Amino acid sequence: MRTLGLVLFLAPALLFGYAYAGYPALLWLLTRGRRRPPLTDPPTWPELTIIVPIYNEERSIAETLESILTLDYPPERRHILVISDHSTDRSDEIVRGFADRGVRLIRMGKRSGKTAAENAAGAGLRGSVVVNTDATIRVQSGAIKALARALHDPAVGVASGRDISTGLGVGGANTDESSYVSYEMWLRDLETDFHSIVGASGCFFAIRRDLFDSIFPEALSRDFASPMIARAHGFRSVSVPDAICLVPRTRSLRAEFRRKVRTMTRGLETLWYMRHLMNPFTYGRFAMMLVSHKLVRWLVFAMAPVGIIGLVILSAYAGWARWLLAVTIVLIAVGAAGYYQAESKRLPRVVSALAFLVSGHVAGAVAWFRACRGELDPVWEPTRRH
Repeated sequence: MRTLGLVLFLAPALLFGYAYAGYPALLWLLTRGRRRPPLTDPPTWPELTIIVPIYNEERSIAETLESILTLDYPPERRHILVISDHSTDRSDEIVRGFADRGVRLIRMGKRSGKTAAENAAGAGLRGSVVVNTDATIRVQSGAIKALARALHDPAVGVASGRDISTGLGVGGANTDESSYVSYEMWLRDLETDFHSIVGASGCFFAIRRDLFDSIFPEALSRDFASPMIARAHGFRSVSVPDAICLVPRTRSLRAEFRRKVRTMTRGLETLWYMRHLMNPFTYGRFAMMLVSHKLVRWLVFAMAPVGIIGLVILSAYAGWARWLLAVTIVLIAVGAAGYYQAESKRLPRVVSALAFLVSGHVAGAVAWFRACRGELDPVWEPTRRH
């Protein structure tokens, strides 16, 4: 039993260590001394379509479109297409008010979800590049040109923006989201230097139109799948540091929990759908990176309860295990209490960090449960942000 307990305890610990420290360290060692060549302007800026899927965004869509219309990109080479997922508020009316400025609207006949709305954009695309963005973010002026510069490289199929998490959520407990986003952007830079990113920003990325799949399964995640689709067609995907988009944090830790459950469930299903990309004999280092960045990291959440069971078993044999089990229980309790208190008060930084960590692990476990049961929900519930 002692051996069993040790194995159960070490398995998630080793997965965690590799996913969050070992894998980035390996990429850092393999890319030391490499310098990314500077991006240059293409002779002619490519014609592109910016697509904005929305559902009931009357509070933000006007400001979003005003922001897009002022971006530094030749207006004659840029098209804007808004896809309304059968909105029931004034969103469509507001978008139609921009028709004289070149903004087009596609309205879905019924509510079908974000990916279905993106699929519907296929018939209205113009140009050789598709830029996918979100109704609640703000893209910096030169960001579209930065993505276009990256795609000027014929080996690049997807160019992903750099997310910067901004603002304060209710109670401030989800401020640790900013630290996690910064870590993720750093990791994507390492992956770009080594070979290719394995997932694009859900808020802002560009893809060659030839790679844009208009019949992509509606219950899956297009932003995650796009670099895999690109790799299957022989292209790399890159993170572009100058393509900056400001992403307001979710309103609360509970909203962030719901977002994580939704996105991770879709991510797991997307990874299973494209599981052939994890074959190292066919896809080499991309397969290694996909397994390391996504599968191993997500396995941490599924294995965390197993690690606690192992610690319980070991506590019958070793004093250090009893001490560590007690500390773990206290930390989980503090994190859980912080999660429920975060809606009404600002928490000490240590408590908010524990609340973020505990809620993230629980969200991951729930996502595994839903994915294994096949509980797919393609209908889109947008993350409401400040």
